[in-house]
Amino acid sequence: MPPLKARYAHTNLVARDWRRLARFYEEVFGCVPVPPERNARGAWADKVTGLKDVHVRGMHLRLPGGGDAGPTLEIFEYAAPAEAPTPAVNRPGFAHLAFEVEDVEAARAMVHAAGGRDYAERVSVDIPGAGTINLIYVADPEGNIIELQRWS
Repeated sequence: MPPLKARYAHTNLVARDWRRLARFYEEVFGCVPVPPERNARGAWADKVTGLKDVHVRGMHLRLPGGGDAGPTLEIFEYAAPAEAPTPAVNRPGFAHLAFEVEDVEAARAMVHAAGGRDYAERVSVDIPGAGTINLIYVADPEGNIIELQRWS
């Protein structure tokens, strides 16, 4: 059977404070809000999430580099959030978002200035047949892991 005809649409991040997290991605990476803000509740929201009396607020941010129809980062905040494990690069499932940047160290400094932090150390690695990658894992203000990378 051939694969589905599909287009990548979005990645969802569940936030403790969706406005603060959205502002971080706008200021650091140039993500652009895609109206309208979401304020979802009711029978349909309960059905799609499998939760009772769910209330979700947030918005979509257009990711850089994909153009006007490119994928978005959907940042939602639940009125009654579940406990979250500490993000880890080796946990099965979602691990990190990656952004290609012109200057890894400058991007790292912007992450710090906007409330983020280092997750690990910066490295430069030669990948035979691909080039050299300079990268670091950092974390946004809520601890979500972000890879900053530059290929040469």
